[in-house]
Amino acid sequence: MGGVRTALYNYLYAKQKGGDFIIRIEDTDSHRFVPGAEQYIIEALNWCGIIPDEGVDENGKVVETASEKHPHAPYRQSQRREIYRAYAEQLIAAGWAYYAFDSSEALEAARAAAEAEGRTFIYNAESRQNLRNSLVLPENEVKRLLEQTSDWTVRFKMPQDTVVAMDDLIRGHIEVNTSTLDDKVLWKRADELPTYHLANIVDDHLMEITEVIRGEEWLPSLPLHYLLYQAFGWERPQFAHLPLLLKPVGNGKLSKRDGDKMGFPVFPLNWLNSEGETYHGYREDGYFAPAFVNLLAMLGWNPGTEQELFTMDELIASFSLDKVSKSGAKFNPEKAKWFNKEYLRMKSDEELAALFKPMLEAKGIKVEEARLVEVVALIKERATFVKDFWTIASYLFIAPEEFEAQGVKAGAASEKPVDPSRPVDPRAKVYDDSKTAPFLAKDVDKFWKPEAVAAAYEACKAVCESVTEWKKDTIETALEEYIKGHEMPMGKVMNCTRLVLSGAASGLGIADIMYFIGREQTLARWEYAMKRLA
Repeated sequence: MGGVRTALYNYLYAKQKGGDFIIRIEDTDSHRFVPGAEQYIIEALNWCGIIPDEGVDENGKVVETASEKHPHAPYRQSQRREIYRAYAEQLIAAGWAYYAFDSSEALEAARAAAEAEGRTFIYNAESRQNLRNSLVLPENEVKRLLEQTSDWTVRFKMPQDTVVAMDDLIRGHIEVNTSTLDDKVLWKRADELPTYHLANIVDDHLMEITEVIRGEEWLPSLPLHYLLYQAFGWERPQFAHLPLLLKPVGNGKLSKRDGDKMGFPVFPLNWLNSEGETYHGYREDGYFAPAFVNLLAMLGWNPGTEQELFTMDELIASFSLDKVSKSGAKFNPEKAKWFNKEYLRMKSDEELAALFKPMLEAKGIKVEEARLVEVVALIKERATFVKDFWTIASYLFIAPEEFEAQGVKAGAASEKPVDPSRPVDPRAKVYDDSKTAPFLAKDVDKFWKPEAVAAAYEACKAVCESVTEWKKDTIETALEEYIKGHEMPMGKVMNCTRLVLSGAASGLGIADIMYFIGREQTLARWEYAMKRLA
């Protein structure tokens, strides 16, 4: 989520300023390389509607060859390695960097020695004089090591006791003394690849980047990056560091473990890691892409108005970095659901019916499109996701086999196994008793009482026989008139009828259910319920 939000803010800023949004694959850390991650990133951004101007072609592949449309290709840093080596050598020649030949064992020993003295080891102006690097070794030894060994690095030569004054578009003016900073590795001979620091500075310059908007975790690297621009003599872009996404409860940065514990996704799409673990994605959990984008936009940014729902164009028009918070943004899973519910309500009944239809077909249920649109119109206000439609109104398509606990008397049960996937034609004239097997929960005798059952059955049967035009309004009117005319207890009759038709004590209106399932199915369900619940 954090990575997508960063991409979104970059995209909104670029579009608002009339600029270009570029996708660059930063794959220079061979130890952290994750197979499939590149395509995942591209697919996730495409799903969100965050479409790059450069870096990715129409098929979602990273462009490797420079062209008029993609002048800064290649966009994978691993394919630009020759470029970085040249710039690393340039820094050495100018006195801003040096070769370091320290083994991992030697560095570990230095850290242990510092810890024993109560200090924290920093590879800097003081310690570098006692380590193995080109600043202290004879020139001929440096030359020999460069030619004969492959475990050396290029380190930045951090100036001593110098104040670096910086300006961040979100956090304002910042000053840091270089005495607190270490000589970061810029390039590694072992894999002939740069670190993030060198690669990004070089690429941002060559790709003509004017603003760098990234996560707060990179704020400690800002002094080094400022000094690298100074070392190269290049004009710096403006920097903006976004606030962290925080846990819903407690303190700290939001992590995938928080999602696991609390049951919400932290990835845009399902992600299968190298250990074979699958993490849920917002797309697969049923979120609409615009809802996901909207909720991300509001995590750390406030438009300054009461408006919470935005189209992408509205976000582009409204976004500004001066309204991005400096403090972390606490993620609220319930607010995420609220966004999706609002976007679901904004969709037409026809759109939602088209999304619901494949779910029904997967269960072997076929419904006319017009009738499915009618169902969606009845239930969409109750749903947060399209997948909720089945949970809310499955009884419109499959006759109930189970009856809710508080609706039936104790003790009634069947030993036959339940097959909830068995489709029943809502227009069927015969209820196939051989394939039904209710599991009747226990404990409460609330709605299924002899006097209520008899009255409710009588009312429904009368309506089914008397109503000529089978519509919701005529059914509703006829049912109410019959109940009142025969002085029946309205509440008891309605509750008992809903239990029979839907298997639950709550749900859609009785007339809605009867209209959709039809006369014959209404009576068939009554006959089944009276037989099973006797």
